[in-house]
Formats: sequence, structure tokens, C-alpha cells
Amino acid sequence: MSASELAVRVREVLDVDAEAFRVAAREEAEELKAEVAAGTFDNSQALIGLELELYAVAEPTDGLRRVPRQLLGLIGFEKELGLHNAEMQTSPEPLTSYGLDAQLKELQAHLAPAIEKTSTEDIRLVADGMWTVPPTGETATGYLTDSVEHDGIRLATNMSDAIRYHAMANTDYPSGMTIDAPHVSVQAETIFPESLITSIQPHYQVPHAPDIPEYFRYALRIAGPLLALGVNAPFFPPDLYDDAPDADIVADAHMEHRIGVFESVLNPPEDADGAPKVCFPPDFDSVEAVIDDIFNDALIVPQDVTAADRFDDAFMHLRHKHGSYWRWVRPVFEAPSRSSANARIEFRPLPAQPTLRDSVAFEAVFAGLMESLPRREHPVRQLDWETAEANFYSAARDGLRADLEWITSDGTETTAIDQICAECLEYARDGLELRGLSTEDARRYIRPLRERLDRRTTPARWKHEIVRERVENNVPLPEAIWGMQAVYIDNQRSSLIEGCFTDWL
Repeated sequence: MSASELAVRVREVLDVDAEAFRVAAREEAEELKAEVAAGTFDNSQALIGLELELYAVAEPTDGLRRVPRQLLGLIGFEKELGLHNAEMQTSPEPLTSYGLDAQLKELQAHLAPAIEKTSTEDIRLVADGMWTVPPTGETATGYLTDSVEHDGIRLATNMSDAIRYHAMANTDYPSGMTIDAPHVSVQAETIFPESLITSIQPHYQVPHAPDIPEYFRYALRIAGPLLALGVNAPFFPPDLYDDAPDADIVADAHMEHRIGVFESVLNPPEDADGAPKVCFPPDFDSVEAVIDDIFNDALIVPQDVTAADRFDDAFMHLRHKHGSYWRWVRPVFEAPSRSSANARIEFRPLPAQPTLRDSVAFEAVFAGLMESLPRREHPVRQLDWETAEANFYSAARDGLRADLEWITSDGTETTAIDQICAECLEYARDGLELRGLSTEDARRYIRPLRERLDRRTTPARWKHEIVRERVENNVPLPEAIWGMQAVYIDNQRSSLIEGCFTDWL
């Protein structure tokens, strides 16, 4: 699609009657509540799924690489925000040993041939929380901020042609469009700086839709500990850093900068009107309150939506609205057909992981916790929401060195992160066994994260230690970061499909 055609399409979206869209979404929210009350979204079979985002680099330079759209289609991946991104989603599977095996096999079955195919174009697909090496001959600042204007419409040069992404830069919603992090301050005219980051997103389907607030409450309490185990984005591309001593940049790095990037790019600045859309969400008292929160979320891009022969076409305006309901943990109501209607929790704090087995380990642990904690009525349910929120942001800053607070299974308060994460992993094992997995199988899926905890080493800490040691040995920061990235990508060549991160240690 040419820039002029894209500008026309964006203009058409901006001309949609926002008030009529809201009225339709309001009616659909009430219909959705009625269907939930009628049991349409109940399903006793716990199902799991996973979204996996990657970025492409050039062989052998490791510089970011735009993926030709035709090639992206040939390898069976979906386009994401940036031309360098690729995304896949697993098919929903039952939470059983066979289902978890199927999740891993599906990821392997798609990614292995995709890597083989892209290698013929000197492209490597990378699973990582944040890219750090810009395209050859370009700067990261230029790549992220480059844009053009066509007939009053601002278009990001390196963004995919998804209309809603471009429309976000041309609406009244005051997205910050900035990266605000320690020693980093980048201002853009579009939301494209968000394309720095990539993630995995496990999904867990709740058996009884009206109970989603209870599962959601537990999901918020485990967000901090699981993020602490998963951090993988301590460094930015070097040219994004302000003029500061290399040692200060290393010392002040957050273990998971992805959290701050997503929030500062998409949320309004603190001095602007408008509530943040990317945030740690509240607890809910009822499923009706959950649906109302989705409806009441700020509407950025109303759009003429058309039926797609799905059961949930009856909620298509609300479903479109949900696409920009960017909470770190969010409820999802989806129904391609009446029989497959489901209510689930999408867990969004986790960056992309070094290997597929690490990704499925998080999927298994999250689902196991969702099975076990509500059934066992774990007392961490009583942890204050404010404490759960503080845990989340502390984990983003410091990973497994974060100051977290927790209520243990016997009701005791603790700040010992080893105990907190170990208890999460034990309850995840219990939840998997409740779904019929043997103790051996449950431990097999959890083991990659258990070993991280035992070694007190996350992917982010591994990266940080390499860069810190090199800077202490007077290696300039850009060389230290790019050298670390080269080792990361080289290690991933032999482990992405079959291995796990702790094989690197």
C-alpha cells in the first residue's frame, strides 16, 4: 500500500462517527453481560494459549532487518507494529500434559521452518525483550522517529500498514509518543517507538465466566513474582542514551525497560488530560464491572467494523475497542462460535524469552497458578492491591533483586524473594497436577524457571553482567551492548527451538 493510499485509509477511519460507535459498543456490552449470565462463556475444560512476538536481524551483522511482507506471509507469521516484527499465536489446547506438549510442538513446528526459510534471505528471527542494534547504516533514533506527512496525516515510515496503528498518531488521544527512561529521552510524532519491545502473552481460560474477577485478583498478585523471573530488557540501543557516563547508565538500568517503554509511548504525559491506558489494572467485584471497564476505556480509533461470520460479531464494536484496552493483565471475551465462547485472562507483563521452552514454562506456570491459587484459597488474595502494584514495578526495575511483599500459604508476611518465587512455582506444580499432570511432568515444565531462581539469574541479569564487566574493563558502552547482543543471538542459534536459557550459564 502506498503512502498516499494509506493516508486516505487513515482519513476514512478518522471520519467515523465516534458517538455512534460508542452507542453501539454500549448496547453490545449489555448483550455481552446477558450472554455471560446465561452461561454462554462457561467452559469446564481449562484451555491455554500463547502469543509469541519476534524481531528480525540481518545475518551476520545482527542489525535490525525489515521483513519483506511476502516473506512474512510465506513463513505463516502475522505482521505486528514494525516492519521488523513477526508474531504467531498457538491454537488453544487443554491444560494437560498433551496440551502443553502440543503448545511447544506447535511453536517448534512453525518457527523451525520459518528460521530456515528466512535464512535464505540472510534474515534471523530473534526472541528477545528489546532490540539494541539498529539497521545497518541507520540510527535507532532515526528508525524509531522517522515519519512523513501526507495530506495532514502523519505516517511512521517503518510501521506496518495496519490502519489503526497509523490512526493513533492522528487522533485527539494524547499519547506521549516518547521514551522516558533512565538516561533515555526520545520524542516522536507517532507511536512507533513502541516497536522497540517484544513479548510473550500466555492466556488462561476460566471455567465459569462470572468467576473471572477472582482469577483476575490472583493474576495481579503473581504479576510481580513472575515478571521478576522473566525480565529480559535491561538495555536500549546505545544511540538512544543521553550524554551520561557509561557506568551510570549501566548502574541505573532497569531489568525490564519494556514496561516503561510501553507506558511512556502510549499513555498521556502526566500533565495531560486523559487516563493512562497502559497500566496495572484494578481489582473487580463482578464480571459486569469487568465488561464496564472495557467499555469505559478511552476510545482512540473508532472504526467501521464489519461482520466476519463469527458468533461474537454481536459484540464487534466492543471487541474492536478491546484492541486498545492495554492493561498489563486483561480480561478477554471471545467467541468465534457459540460453542467456543470463552472468558480468559491474558497475562501481558512478560518480555519475549530466550527459548521456546522458557516461553512454555511461563505458560505452564501461569496456568498452574490460575488452577491452584483459587482452589486452595491461597491467602495472597488478601494482599493489598497497592502492594501488588508496587511489586510489579519493583520487579520491572530490579528483577530477582526486587523488594517484593507476599503473604505465604500459612498467612505469614514475607519479603524474601526466594521464598515468594519458590512458593509460586510450588503452587504452579500443584495446579498442573490438579489438571492430571504427573509430578514428573509438572516439574519438567516448571524446571527452566526453577533453575533461574536457584541460580538467581534471569536473562536480563545475564545481559547486565556481560555489559557491566565490559564497561568496567573500559570497553565503550555501544561496543559492550552490541557485543552482548551478538552473544545472545549466537547462543539462541543452538537453543531457541530445543534448549532453555539456563543452558547458557
